[in-house]
Amino acid sequence: MEQPGIERALQLLVQLAHNHFTTNTEFCERFGISLRTFYRYIATFRNAGFVVKKNDHRVLYLETSNGKLSNTLKDLLFFTKEEETVLYEAIDSIGTTTAARENLKKKLYAVYDYQVITDAAFSRKDQKTMYDLKLAIDGKKQVVLKKYKSSNSGTIKDRQVEPYAFTDAKDQVWCYEIASKSVKLFKISRIDKVDVLETIWKHENAHLVGRVDMFRMHSTESFHICLRLSQRAANLLQEEYPLSKNYLAKIQDNRYILDADVCGFEGVSRFVLGLYDEIEVVESKEFKDYLNYKVKMMKQSLQN
Repeated sequence: MEQPGIERALQLLVQLAHNHFTTNTEFCERFGISLRTFYRYIATFRNAGFVVKKNDHRVLYLETSNGKLSNTLKDLLFFTKEEETVLYEAIDSIGTTTAARENLKKKLYAVYDYQVITDAAFSRKDQKTMYDLKLAIDGKKQVVLKKYKSSNSGTIKDRQVEPYAFTDAKDQVWCYEIASKSVKLFKISRIDKVDVLETIWKHENAHLVGRVDMFRMHSTESFHICLRLSQRAANLLQEEYPLSKNYLAKIQDNRYILDADVCGFEGVSRFVLGLYDEIEVVESKEFKDYLNYKVKMMKQSLQN
């Protein structure tokens, strides 16, 4: 088997090992292969001892007769975001030529298509949702997010959108919503299902990708904050929000400074108010005003 064929076979193996709900036709379209080639790959996997489970012509998952190798494959073939970061940092630290480092990365990308979600931690429903969104993004198609549960509006209703990018954590998708004529971020877990429409994108020039801050808040705007934290607060911050370590600096044995931009004050305020006696707000005035407002509202609610 030539190298491109080997790469496709490995990618297909990864998809099967992570229980993707995908038809034979969808697999062929995804990997750019014929149905005959697809069946040849399946036959190869079966000859190697794998069992491909099917239900009404839908490929469900890959396992072996004793069920053990399937779990081993998932452990070997799947990296979490943190593991991926550590792995690439390790590769970059190797004292060898740049070409050698880049070849290692290329080999990883040959197997792991990070544009397709293969996170075994996601439910099967969410994996199917992400796969359908990926197909829509690739085809530049509009979709309907069925029965979307919004925490902001408190509603459950269909949303017609143009999906165009996943967040780094792959748990949310950037979309242009047709009704509101605005860019929004939708959580994968709150989508009941995705109906991919034949309608192509009509608002691509409005497809702005915002950012998601360390507190998992999103926006196209940014606001500066500076906090002085105790050792306990710094420990809890890094445990609850791992990305915060990139903005945390030690100033004393048990004191830290968090100096960063955030997408809004809602996320960071929850953390600060929960540890108000462990954190000093240095900047900004706007953030202090926001906290004072939240405290005022809390006092009023407690008095009622």
